[in-house]
Amino acid sequence: MTKKLILASSSPRRQELLRQVKIPFAFRKQDIDESLIITSDPLKKVKQLSQLKGQSILIEHKDEVIISADTVVTYNQRIFEKPKNKEDALQMLSALSGDVHEVFTGVMIRSVDEEIVFVERTKVEFWQLTKEEIEWYISTNEPYDKAGAYGIQSIGATFVKQIIGDYYNVMGLPISRVVRELREFEVYPETALLN
Repeated sequence: MTKKLILASSSPRRQELLRQVKIPFAFRKQDIDESLIITSDPLKKVKQLSQLKGQSILIEHKDEVIISADTVVTYNQRIFEKPKNKEDALQMLSALSGDVHEVFTGVMIRSVDEEIVFVERTKVEFWQLTKEEIEWYISTNEPYDKAGAYGIQSIGATFVKQIIGDYYNVMGLPISRVVRELREFEVYPETALLN
C-alpha cells in the first residue's frame, strides 16, 4: 500500500520539487518558534529545525508520512538565514560575493513506525558582484524568503559561478536523496505506481 506524504512546510520551492518528480502530497503549515534552536553549528541547526518542524505536525492516519526540511547558508562560520530587510540582504550578498559558501539542508521523514533525519551539503561559488548588481537584486522581492538572500532557481542564478554538490539542495530540498529515502516509507512517484 502506498502511503500519503504530508509536507510540513508552505515553501513554494519544496512543493515545486515534489511536483517535479511526481510525488503526490498534501501540505500542512507548521507553527513553530525557530528561536528555540540556538546552536551555531549549521549541521546541527538544520537537523534540529527540520525535526522541530516535522514533529509539530500530527500524524492523523497510520498511512501518513511527514516530511520537513530546513535550509541555511553558511560563510566563514556564520549562518545566513532569510534576510530581515534590505540592509541584511545587502550585507549577506556582499559577503558571499567572489567567494565560496555552503548550503545545508536538513530533512526529517517520519511515520508512525520510524523516523530518519539527514543533512545534505552543497558548496556554491559566487562571481565577484558589483554594488549595482546587488542593489538591483535586493530591490526585487526575490531575496527575502530565501536563506542567504538569493534564489539559485531564478534571478540569483546569475551570481553563481559553480556548484559542487546537489543543485536542488540549494533550492531547499535534495530531491534525489529524498525520493530514495521515501521508498523506505512506501511513498513513490506517481509514474512508479504504474509499473
